[in-house]
Amino acid sequence: MPPPSSRVLPTTGDCDLEAAGYGWDAIRAPLAVGREALRILGHRSGAAIEDPAGHFVYWFVAPGTAATWALCDTTALGRGVSVVVPREGRTFPPGPHWRIRPGDGGRLTDPGALMAALQDAMAAGSAS
Repeated sequence: MPPPSSRVLPTTGDCDLEAAGYGWDAIRAPLAVGREALRILGHRSGAAIEDPAGHFVYWFVAPGTAATWALCDTTALGRGVSVVVPREGRTFPPGPHWRIRPGDGGRLTDPGALMAALQDAMAAGSAS
């Protein structure tokens, strides 16, 4: 594991560039699907980031999840990839911001629940 200084780099706009694959992996979904999945997950969602400029929603899952994740139209981000993570108080656009901030329960979402919610969100989108 690299030292913490190499895993977090400050960026502009109250965000940091953090390396995935150490304390968490991330799952990225298209914005419309991600917003619907957030609604479906409700209180079961861990921390989630919305990046309206990139048109994505990101969830944090257990490290190692990226290696086995297989859901079309989503991207699993593990070791070797970095994610722009807003600082704690950034809960509004423009730019990446927390839709659900990390809380006392931590930031991780159960990958099975996330996959089911994303599949339901995709099905709802194709039905309309």
